[in-house]
Amino acid sequence: MNSPPVRPSFRRLSRLVRIGDVTVGGDAPIRIQSMLTSNTTDVAACVEEIGRLHRADCEIIRLTVPNQKSVDALPHIRKGMQEHGISRPLVADIHFNPPLAVAACEFVEKVRINPGNYADRKQFKIREYTDVQYAEELERVEETLLPLITSLKKHRRVLRIGTNHGSLSDRVMNHYGDSPEGMVQSALEFLRIFRKHNYHDIVLSMKSSNPIIMMQAYRLLVQRMDEEGMDYPLHLGVTEAGSGIEGRIKSAVGIGGLLVDGLGDTIRVSLTEPSENEIPAAQAILQATRARLYKADFISCPSCGRTFFDLQTTTVQIKERTAHLTGVKIAVMGCVVNGPGEMADADFGYVGAGPGKIHLYKGQTLIERNVPSAVAVDRLVDLLREEGVWFEPGITQTA
Repeated sequence: MNSPPVRPSFRRLSRLVRIGDVTVGGDAPIRIQSMLTSNTTDVAACVEEIGRLHRADCEIIRLTVPNQKSVDALPHIRKGMQEHGISRPLVADIHFNPPLAVAACEFVEKVRINPGNYADRKQFKIREYTDVQYAEELERVEETLLPLITSLKKHRRVLRIGTNHGSLSDRVMNHYGDSPEGMVQSALEFLRIFRKHNYHDIVLSMKSSNPIIMMQAYRLLVQRMDEEGMDYPLHLGVTEAGSGIEGRIKSAVGIGGLLVDGLGDTIRVSLTEPSENEIPAAQAILQATRARLYKADFISCPSCGRTFFDLQTTTVQIKERTAHLTGVKIAVMGCVVNGPGEMADADFGYVGAGPGKIHLYKGQTLIERNVPSAVAVDRLVDLLREEGVWFEPGITQTA
């Protein structure tokens, strides 16, 4: 067993919502989720894909529900999960058809709706709304949402209001434009209705294929929520990010940029690849921003002519020996010129001191001088033991 992920102390404080057995927001770890690529009516394929996501440690699993046959398949998918010992929460993704969202509440822990198409049909019409007309439109939206509010409360389900940059309603587009402000107002229209009816188990997302627009929208959403006394958790994602390194970098820019601001309670890295590939990518973004740590964090210099040992090989050796030490930061530096200064954020340091000689540090304190490089990695492990941060691989560590 790996040790449990470590949660950092910095983060926007949001309300805690419970999605089945998984908590999101509050002081819960930032959760990782993905979405099935299988047709929801193909129960066997869905259960098999859920199994792959489960083994990859995906914490929340979404599937599309475009028709009644998909709703009918949900209890059979759940039964298949139970037969395989899988209890991950499911999310039904609903577009265009409000009755499907109402019906899906019985079978899933969370429902995602898009405010751009839940109560509206995008017709790309240009229309000037008077204040009275706009208010009348919102009354119509409220009437459409009432059955969903009743069903969510009855089954004690969570809702995600998932705004997409590319699918804002004509009403919002004409009033606020195709902009981050339009995205935020689209969500706020719905939020105010749910608050009016005393329903608060809500998560929000502001997704765009453009990481810049996405980040602007999330930051503006938080500002607007603060102004109205709202503290709902955030689901982060760059939609249609692509595949390969391009998709990962685009997601890292958008999601990572917000995580370092302390924003985000659950994330999805959307890749045009098998869904289970999204999970290690998400774990690596979280690790890099130190928003959630799954293994030891390493700081190592790129090497230069001043380096006194084989930095690349030694770094690999140290990672192999210590990567399981969740939350520990270890620096591997080639020389003493920049080493002690550049590793200021590390818990422990391995620094080249001269040909075949290594200095070992705890934080900024020099613990041992001129350790022979042939035994320095072993001596680093000894130091970790002495300082009480070592545990053997395969043993679960208490968070």
